[in-house]
Parts: sequence; structure tokens; C-alpha cells
Amino acid sequence: MTNNNNTVGWATTTVGEVATLIRGITYKKDQTSKIPQQNLKPILRATNINGVLNYEDLVFIPENLISSEQFIKAGDIIFAMSSGSKHLVGKSARSRFDYDGSYGAFCSLLRPCESVCKDFLYYVFQNNKFRRLISEVAKGSNINNLKREHINDFEIQLPPLAEQHRIVAKIEALFSELDKGIESFKTAREQLKIYRQALLKHAFSGKLTEQWRAENQDKLESAEALLQRIQTEREQHYQQQLKDWETTGKQGSKPKAPKTLPPLTTEELAELPELPEGWAWVRLGDVFSDNPKNGIYKPSDHYGSGISIIRIDDFYDGLLCKKSGFKKVELSVDEIKTFTAHIGDILINRVNSIEYLGKCCEVKGLAEPVVFESNIMKITIFDNFASNFFVTSYLSSHSGRQRLCKNAKHAVNQASINQTDVSLTPIPLTQLNEKMIISERLETYLSEIDQLDQTLTTALQQAEALRQSILKKAFSGQLVPQDANDEPASVLLERIQAEKAALVAPIKIRNNYA
Repeated sequence: MTNNNNTVGWATTTVGEVATLIRGITYKKDQTSKIPQQNLKPILRATNINGVLNYEDLVFIPENLISSEQFIKAGDIIFAMSSGSKHLVGKSARSRFDYDGSYGAFCSLLRPCESVCKDFLYYVFQNNKFRRLISEVAKGSNINNLKREHINDFEIQLPPLAEQHRIVAKIEALFSELDKGIESFKTAREQLKIYRQALLKHAFSGKLTEQWRAENQDKLESAEALLQRIQTEREQHYQQQLKDWETTGKQGSKPKAPKTLPPLTTEELAELPELPEGWAWVRLGDVFSDNPKNGIYKPSDHYGSGISIIRIDDFYDGLLCKKSGFKKVELSVDEIKTFTAHIGDILINRVNSIEYLGKCCEVKGLAEPVVFESNIMKITIFDNFASNFFVTSYLSSHSGRQRLCKNAKHAVNQASINQTDVSLTPIPLTQLNEKMIISERLETYLSEIDQLDQTLTTALQQAEALRQSILKKAFSGQLVPQDANDEPASVLLERIQAEKAALVAPIKIRNNYA
């Protein structure tokens, strides 16, 4: 029994004393179907569990593989016991109704005793105390498994049954209000994303600077003149690189001539939106000042100390995010020289799921040298023609990302783009003055969007902290008042033990006479 004044009548017990953990179904791949059929039942897997149960992407197996106790009932709690993703292991969800189906071998079902409030036990596993246990279990292990004893031996403070129901009612009332606020924050974030894309579309169709062009019509450079200047400067830049290489005694690799790219075809131009007068569609490779370069591959055992390395999770929406710091990697001097990302470079994610493929950022404001990993491609452009911010903003737009990834190669769970795909991507181009005005206005508006997004992100984090605060109070006896007339939990536990013994006794008798 506990001595806390807020937990009078509570008792310390384990989950295994008040519930039964039942293993999932083992089946062979050739026994499964993706389509419902007669005598087949649906199976939930770890991916169907995340706070709530979802019933999408199911597999179906023969009904005779499922025992009667393995069919899901209202109040059961389903756990993800094993997964290739550590963040899924230990996740749980309750079934709110009897379900004519079961769950796979990588899951387990916890069935609370009838004498316990089932929803109370469900909320126990939503508490950070259990998540901390899972984190400790996972430390230093590449095997993402939760053992039965991690659940059965988990210690809980059990209130009187009547108080369990009062606690659940209070939790659900508070969570209902909290969920309304969270939903409004999420809706606002989605609206910000839509506004961001609308702003980018406005910028790169010329509408953002429509008034400026009308006022400066006589100063605008023609698209033809702009393209000619690009070609001239590309050649001059290469000749200067070649001269510098010869002057230094031909040290290092000989500079490569810029690749001659085919002009946009009539068919390609027909698929692109019409641009304002003085603008032109060009290929992204037309404004490269150097040839693209893929990053360095190093296995995970090289991480730990050394130079900072930018990975694909470190940037999004044109921004290089360093909140948690970069990973470190051990590299040779030559490797560092070859794969360093310099201020002004643009990084593009070249291998990822299709959702994130092609995301990009500009490297700027670094306080330390960094290299970039093999799933990233580095490009460097002529700032005279298309500023880094102009390019990253365009490639972060819906239409820009679509064109960048148009010819992506697809494999299992991921896609990729190569240097040719990136070089041939069409981008809109305008003369220097208008480009700078677009960049300045976009930077101001996008900065405001990012600030609002951060405010909403903080609000969502605070909401989750509040959720955990509610659960902490619930399981320390501070959420609802005590009632001296409640039957103590110790008496409840004695009754549960007696019920379990009564169920086991007939089985022992049958075994003795077998």
C-alpha cells in the first residue's frame, strides 16, 4: 500500500496481476491475402498501431489459425512488440469494440480482467513512465523487440475501482478539450503550408512583381539577351578555372568543361506555364558554375567524432535546421577537402521516399566546417543569374519539386534522382533586378510564415506536455477527489486473484485425469 495522502486505498501491483498478455498469430506469407475472402480474417500489424487502431493496409489469413482468445474484444489493448522502426515499438492502442479479426506475431494483446477499469489500464501505457521504460530497453540495441516481461512486470499504482472510473472520466473530459485545441493548431499549420505554396506560385509566375515590371518596362532585359549572357559567363568561368589550374602547376584534377545541355524542346515548353515578358525558361544546369557533386558515404560505425556532416534529415523547405546539432564523422583530409559544403552551395536530397525526394536548402551562416552525405547532391550556381534563395525557393515550390523529380527512378520504399535529372530541370529566370526584388519579398513573407509555424509547433509541444501532466496527476492521485467509501484496491486485487485461481483449477483437474 502507498502512504501518499492522495492515494489512500491504492495498491502497488504489476500489469500481469490484473491482465493477461496474449501472443500474436504466426503465419506464413503464402497463407496471406490482401483481399478479403471467405474463411479469411483480417490481421492488424505494428503499423496499424499509433495511439489509435487504424484498419488500413490489412492482410487476411485463414480463420483456423486464430484461437478463440486471439479475436480482439472491446477494451483489449494491442501492443507493437517488434518493428523495424524503434519509434513504433511499445506503441499501444485500445479496441473500442469487438473486432472480427486478430493481430500478427509482432504484436501482443493485453486483456484486462473484468474487475478492472479497462480504459484506466489503457491510459497507464500512454504515460511517459512507460515510454521511458521502452527507451531504456532499446538503448544500445539494434534489435527492436519488446519482451513479455516488460509489460507483465511493469509496476503500477492501482486505485479503488470506483476511483479508476472517476479518473478515466476526468482524463477523457480534459483530453476532449485538449484535442479540440490540437486540431485547430494542426489545421492552422496545414493552412500555412497552402499559403506558402500559393505565395511561391505567385512569385514564380511573375505576379508578385507585376506592378514593379509595369513601372520599369524600359529597363528589362530580354530573355534572349539573358540566355546569351549566361552562356558567355559559363565559358569565361571555365577558362578562368583552367588558367588557375595551369598557373598552380596543374595540381589536382583538371577542371571539367561545363556540360552542354540541350535546349528546352517545343514539347517541353508547351507543358510549362507562360511567363511574363522578359522572363525565360532555362535548364537548372544552365546556371551551374560548377558540375554537381554527390556526397560521401560512410557506414554508421564511422559516426561519433570528427567533422560535422549534413544528412537528409537536417534540412527542409529551403532551411538548414541545426537545432539538435549535426552528427560527426571520421574522415581523411582528402575526403574533407572533396566533400566540404561551402557557404552559397545548394544541397538537394537525391535519394529518399518520394514524399521527401528533392527537398533542398542553401548553405549559409555555418559556424563550423561541414561535409555532406551520399544521399545529398551539391550544386553551385552563378549568383548573377539566379540567386541561391531564388533557386531554393523555386525548387521548394510544388511545381518546382514536381519538375525536379519528374524522372525519378523508383525502387522499394524509395526513389532517386541523378545529376542529369537535376541539370535538365526547367526553372524560370528573370533579369537581376527583378530577381532580387522577388527574393527580398519572398524572404520577408516566408520568414513570417516560418515564425507562425514555429509558434504553432511550440503550441503543439506544450499541448503534448499538458497531456502528460494530466496523466501524471491521474496516476499520483491528484486528478480527482478521494472517497473514503470506495472499496480499497487491495480487496479488489484479492478478488482478482481468486477469480484467476477459479479459472486455473478446472484445468489442473482435467490435466490430472488425462
